[in-house]
Amino acid sequence: MRQEGQQKLTVVPLVFREACDFVTRMHRHHQKPPHHRFSIGVIDEAGVLRGVAVADRPVARMIDQKFTLEVTRLATDGCPNACSHLYAAVAKAAKAMGFKKVITYILESEAGTSLKAVGWVPVAKTSGGSWSRGSRPRIDKHPLEPKVRWERDLLQ
Repeated sequence: MRQEGQQKLTVVPLVFREACDFVTRMHRHHQKPPHHRFSIGVIDEAGVLRGVAVADRPVARMIDQKFTLEVTRLATDGCPNACSHLYAAVAKAAKAMGFKKVITYILESEAGTSLKAVGWVPVAKTSGGSWSRGSRPRIDKHPLEPKVRWERDLLQ
């Protein structure tokens, strides 16, 4: 049930450019992603885009690339419940497409409240750090703190 003053949110499909533009404007610590399998958004009752989710193959090569989908970016303008709506919608779409699992990573310093609210569970913690290596130097433009991998099993 919606609480007093709470926006009604509707899930909408997005083209990649729309999602990237929103991520560029709103994401706290990441740039737009390089590609996607699909992107979705949530709009409010006035039709204003309040958040986006970008889903793609898992970034980590050792994770199943065929039946696992990763939310590589999620950004909102702070609209209440937009994150939960997006995570739930990605899981629903992924299940309909035949994926077995969806995953995402959040910073260790983030609580994961939106993920918990829609049935995702924390399953692993990365050591964090830089992606730069001697053989392939990179400039880090993202936080280097450890991250927590959350997942939602779509077979249940």
